Amino acid sequence: MTLTKQTQEISSSSTQFSRKMIVILDFGSQYSELIARRIRETQVYSEVISYHTNAAQLAALNPRGIILSGGPNSVYDQGAPHCDPEILHLGIPILGVCYGMQLMVQQLGGEVKQTELAEYGKAALSIDDPTDLLTNVEEGTTMWMSHGDSVTKMPSGFELLAHTNNTPCAAIADHQKKLYGTQFHPEVVHSVGGQALIRNFVYHICKCEPTWTTEAFVEEAIREIRVKVGDKRVLLALSGGVDSSTLAFLLHEAIGEQLTCMFIDQGFMRKYEPENLVQIFQELFHIPVEYVNARDRFLAKLQGVTAPEQKRKFIGHEFIKVFEEESKRLGPFDYLAQGTLYPDVIESANTNVAPKTGERIAVKIKSHHNVGGLPKDLRFKLVEPLRKLFKDEVRKVARSIGLPPEIVQRHPFPGPGLAIRILGEITNERLKILRNADFIVRDEIKRQGMYNDFWQAFAVLLPIRSVGVMGDQRTYAYPIVLRFVSSEDGMTADWSRVPYELLETISNRIVNEVEGVNRVVYDITSKPPGTIEWE
Repeated sequence: MTLTKQTQEISSSSTQFSRKMIVILDFGSQYSELIARRIRETQVYSEVISYHTNAAQLAALNPRGIILSGGPNSVYDQGAPHCDPEILHLGIPILGVCYGMQLMVQQLGGEVKQTELAEYGKAALSIDDPTDLLTNVEEGTTMWMSHGDSVTKMPSGFELLAHTNNTPCAAIADHQKKLYGTQFHPEVVHSVGGQALIRNFVYHICKCEPTWTTEAFVEEAIREIRVKVGDKRVLLALSGGVDSSTLAFLLHEAIGEQLTCMFIDQGFMRKYEPENLVQIFQELFHIPVEYVNARDRFLAKLQGVTAPEQKRKFIGHEFIKVFEEESKRLGPFDYLAQGTLYPDVIESANTNVAPKTGERIAVKIKSHHNVGGLPKDLRFKLVEPLRKLFKDEVRKVARSIGLPPEIVQRHPFPGPGLAIRILGEITNERLKILRNADFIVRDEIKRQGMYNDFWQAFAVLLPIRSVGVMGDQRTYAYPIVLRFVSSEDGMTADWSRVPYELLETISNRIVNEVEGVNRVVYDITSKPPGTIEWE
């Protein structure tokens, strides 16, 4: 996505909210998305854009405030990312965070140097000025530091707001010009007083109003869909997840029978999910679903395939073939609806920069969980009503429009489904084993009222066998791995400390009820170094 296109999309796509938004200039920080989410939690709209955006382009967006994000570089490094210095003279309130503060200081004539006393992790904040940015931030509160450089000389007009034992300039401000900086990261959960500081910046300094609400979004989304689509037909590939289900409800509310929902059953869904999905939409909410049973062709396509990326690639390609065939049968259609979310938009803008060089980078860990991109010659126009939302915001919308809990609270599920939770070749036997084991996992945590305690909880089937004893008979069967993780957004995750009694119950049920399994183990790996899914 080009810089001009990105700024045009922001100014045109958020008509109701752009006049009242906060813009984050991204210098490659791992926390840029988190800053945007924290601002939206105050019910104020926010966007992340590239640090290459110049002052004129930024002014055209007419934001109420600007945040300069952190980043992996040192401001004095050759090739370090620098923004247009004129941005600091627009008269718009600005908050620099970590690298963003240091860049502001450097561009305004101050000094930033590497110091002997680096600071990483939690630090107690000593407040020198408890007003303005630090109003209601308690003395000695914990803030999260991550820096080896420090401000050694403030620019003219700046005052000290706070310090820590190792950082003399932990927070600074030019009150007259409304320029602020924090060496710590107020956006992370470890910063106890961080959200209070963000609220001070958003409301007290930028004078924003709480207009970014679920109700306002739904109204605007329906209005925009009707204007864009008119009397044309729209096709939606329904997956059963909260994103596509929410999208289906918004589209159906906006255009009714002009929407066609297609559900392609590739055979890798969890037990009872295809049947439940069709029943919920057709019987409970009266939204017709075109059910396509493609289980046999997907399984045949994966015969002998064991490599994870090959699995994803083959499933993606086969999905596209089925989608093309069925869209021609049901069509013609003018629009394709996609559940693109805001993190996807940020990622496609490719604003990440490499440490020390400023070069833009994108590292591929594995193909995205959602089944791959559709071919360009499908010739659909896109309609993407959710592209402004983070995942947690989609769930709020889903609740507000009446989606049932089994969809709203559904754990994230990868597009390739159980195919990437079976290591090695996919067979009917292995699918049956994993599907039954996975059902027991979900059934037990629901029975115990613990389903919502986990980000994800599922079973994995390993392509090996081990010796066991059942009923005085030797067995040679598969092991099942249990994977329970806790997370806020899936970007990082920690293994969940599950009560032993629950693990015992699940293990006993699996080895007794699922033929072909004689061993159950528990994965205690966090992300990183592991990923949540095994493939």
